[in-house]
Amino acid sequence: MAKKNINIEQIQSVDHGSAAFVAKYAIRDIQAGTITATMAIPLSIGIAMMSDYPIQVGLATVAFASFIGFIFAWFRPGNYIGAPGIAAGLAPILAMGVASFGIENMAFIIFLTSSFQAIIWKYDWQRHLLKAVPSYLVEGLLAGIGLKIALKFLPFMWMLPAGMTVSEEFWTDARIQVVALSAIAAVLFLGLFKKFKSTKPALPYFALIAFGIAASLFFDVRMLKVEDMDFNIGLPIPDFDSVYLWVYAIFFALMLAVVDVIEQVMSNAAIEKIDPLKRPCHSNNSLLSIWVSNMGASFFGGMTNLDGLAKSSTNHLAGAYTKFSVLIIGLLITFFVFNVQYLDHLPYFALAIIMAFVGSKMILGLLHVATFGPYAVLLATVCALLVFKVGIFEGLIITLIAHAVISYLIFSKIDSMPAGTIMRKYFKKFKEEDEKIN
Repeated sequence: MAKKNINIEQIQSVDHGSAAFVAKYAIRDIQAGTITATMAIPLSIGIAMMSDYPIQVGLATVAFASFIGFIFAWFRPGNYIGAPGIAAGLAPILAMGVASFGIENMAFIIFLTSSFQAIIWKYDWQRHLLKAVPSYLVEGLLAGIGLKIALKFLPFMWMLPAGMTVSEEFWTDARIQVVALSAIAAVLFLGLFKKFKSTKPALPYFALIAFGIAASLFFDVRMLKVEDMDFNIGLPIPDFDSVYLWVYAIFFALMLAVVDVIEQVMSNAAIEKIDPLKRPCHSNNSLLSIWVSNMGASFFGGMTNLDGLAKSSTNHLAGAYTKFSVLIIGLLITFFVFNVQYLDHLPYFALAIIMAFVGSKMILGLLHVATFGPYAVLLATVCALLVFKVGIFEGLIITLIAHAVISYLIFSKIDSMPAGTIMRKYFKKFKEEDEKIN
């Protein structure tokens, strides 16, 4: 036990943001950043498409968030190996925002979202959000979103090449060819992931992309086409024509901010466990980096970001020790932001496999809820179904109200007290827990 305490003291006494510490692991971080960027690029492309955002904007958001994350790690580190990026769990929410407000107003929505996150960061409210919105409900929300993502991209696995006339007969020779290639690629990807997920997590992505590029040389398949665009820097000024849109925008941005914050807190909890030096995470510092990145992104029409667990896990397994790896990720992705023509070598069926896999993993996140008990499993499942069938915002609100009513009824039955007394006891207990945290 004494040896363990000494090691912890040694770890905590090191300045993990110092130039000497970063230089010590620079080679490992360069390697890790390169590997993680290789995985992050196709993943970010798929998330941008799911969000109904231009692919270039999605990649620019990841690059910008990576640079901000690296800079802030020098003086306000939230975690040490987390890799920023656009989150798959937020993609359908952003797509809903684009449909509701128009892409021209989304810059203001992101600005408003970052403003709410700045308030949460300023007063350190993120710990209260986890009490108001249980983590198993967030898992349910993400499962519903994962189902949307999987079903959105699955058709790409049998999509015909561009320019080919679609006949009334589904199983044409061209269709069979694309399905066969997709099946082979999926088996290759899943087989490599199962074997190397704990040692070389980027290898399945390397192999899938290489297979897709090789297949496109011999077979006619639908290829990704990224339109080059001009980035315009400007103030995120909205153009709403009704009071309803203003009110809806406020609540929408608040929901987006809360989900983004909770996902980051949950990711930090996991990142802390996989940190090679067991360094503690500081979620509020992470929120600082997030809201600054989001606010900055709003000036060029960017998206929301967070330190996603998939990219962070890959960064860890690839050998990252510091946020220098994140700088490498940002530099590599920046190259593709300004050279989008190289992305046209990615077949749609390869992208479909990656995104369908991401969606399925989000759905399987419901299995983690089992540790909370039957009630949590039931409520998370209901939340997932409502999010999928009714809508993301509506599904979450309905489930939260149901959870509040059920909790109130159970609390009332146990205590057999008037509602006013129950609420006073509840807030007193809440205050006591808050004082213990502080």
